[in-house]
Amino acid sequence: MNKASRKGKAIVLLSGGLDSATTAAWALAEGYEVTAISFDYGQRHRIELQAAKAVASDLGISDHITLAIDLAAFGGSALVCQSIAVPKNRSEDAINNGIPVTYVPARNTVFLSLALALAETRNASTIILGVNSIDYSGYPDCRPEFLNAFESLANLATKSGVEGTHLTVLAPLVSLTKTEIIRLGLSLHVDYGLTTSCYDPRETGQPCGECDSCLIREAGFAAVNLPDPRIAAFMHSKETNCGSDC
Repeated sequence: MNKASRKGKAIVLLSGGLDSATTAAWALAEGYEVTAISFDYGQRHRIELQAAKAVASDLGISDHITLAIDLAAFGGSALVCQSIAVPKNRSEDAINNGIPVTYVPARNTVFLSLALALAETRNASTIILGVNSIDYSGYPDCRPEFLNAFESLANLATKSGVEGTHLTVLAPLVSLTKTEIIRLGLSLHVDYGLTTSCYDPRETGQPCGECDSCLIREAGFAAVNLPDPRIAAFMHSKETNCGSDC
């Protein structure tokens, strides 16, 4: 049996961010046959979808579905509602306390439900996602308690579960710090230059460098004494384009 299928089929939620890219690389290294799913859910930018496509291609994931849904119709979050400002330059204490306005109501529940439907059609017994309860402790749907509850629901609510195929929800990064996630990804040769974490990037895709996600990502790369390759790519492009006039 080849390595690619020794653990069976898995659905990986791939947002195009640092965490999901690391998760996808981890799943492949563990021996899962991966189908990736991304969501065009009405987010304030589509750059992450471009990143997801690039990451899937780089990792050699040919079965990659992008599903359109409209969570923006509900509003209630800075990530789907242009009238709600994305918080910028918050302190570490502020980031780690309370549920931020970048929380999208029930997003992970919706995403996991759709991934579950895909799992049944692909005969996959595992769903893998890159949620993290350390760096994003304010998000209630990133906690192990939520994942355990959803796994129980999945096995009660599906044909495959009722017929005896146990479905497992895995979150390999859930208890890791951002620094530990980056170290894991580097060991798996993840190209972080393809990923985007910014909540409010420029039209070019350049990160704002000020939102919560950018600040957490910046601190993670600083802790491993490396420049963020996505930032470095934009800086190099700027220097190349303006030459001696900069």
